[in-house]
Amino acid sequence: MHPVWRWLALLLCGALLLELFFVGRIAAMAVLDPASTTVQRSEAWQLLGEGKLRQWRHQWVPYAQISDHLKRAVVAAEDDGFVDHGGVEWDAIEKAWERNQRAEARAQAAGRAPARIYGGSTITQQLAKNLLLSGERQFTRKGQELVLAKLLELFLTKQRILEIYLNHVEWGPGVFGAEAAAGYYFGKPAARLSPAEAARLAVMLPKPKRFALQPESRYLAQRARLIMRRMGQTTLP
Repeated sequence: MHPVWRWLALLLCGALLLELFFVGRIAAMAVLDPASTTVQRSEAWQLLGEGKLRQWRHQWVPYAQISDHLKRAVVAAEDDGFVDHGGVEWDAIEKAWERNQRAEARAQAAGRAPARIYGGSTITQQLAKNLLLSGERQFTRKGQELVLAKLLELFLTKQRILEIYLNHVEWGPGVFGAEAAAGYYFGKPAARLSPAEAARLAVMLPKPKRFALQPESRYLAQRARLIMRRMGQTTLP
């Protein structure tokens, strides 16, 4: 076999084995709670290097022990079509791509880097990225994210996807999951969060470390009020 074809065959086999690994991991999540995510492990190493591992907070709780207010708030804020889509919303991705192109064009004209990158990701895509992928913004990684989102929807129920997401999403430096966030910010378990508290936590999700430093942010309060108004019309899985 020609060396080029040999290398291509090896790359193909490696890619196939990686996908099979992902399939196995995701299928197992139907019955096993994932202990950690790629994002959590990266954050833990960073805190360890800075001597701040004592700040680490994470505790898994079952779906029934997470306030429905928080579930509704997160769905309303992050992915209001969660119960209906198949893991990916192509219209949202297209709109995000167009906004990124416009932002890049404006930045180039001004001689600076784009200030913000729009992702258009669903809750399922965010879970796929946080669980199994790095945080790098590359086309290949985005493609893998879409594949993993479809696999999550294939093997897991919507309720299970939301349960895993809420138990592992980041809510501040070293703060992961609904139970840890409820205790850290409000001194109570996730089951007892009020609508207002739930809305505030949901609004933090795009930039949790930033809002952890600005808990009294005017934007946070205004956005939380908007989410509270939308929560009553939000359907849960």
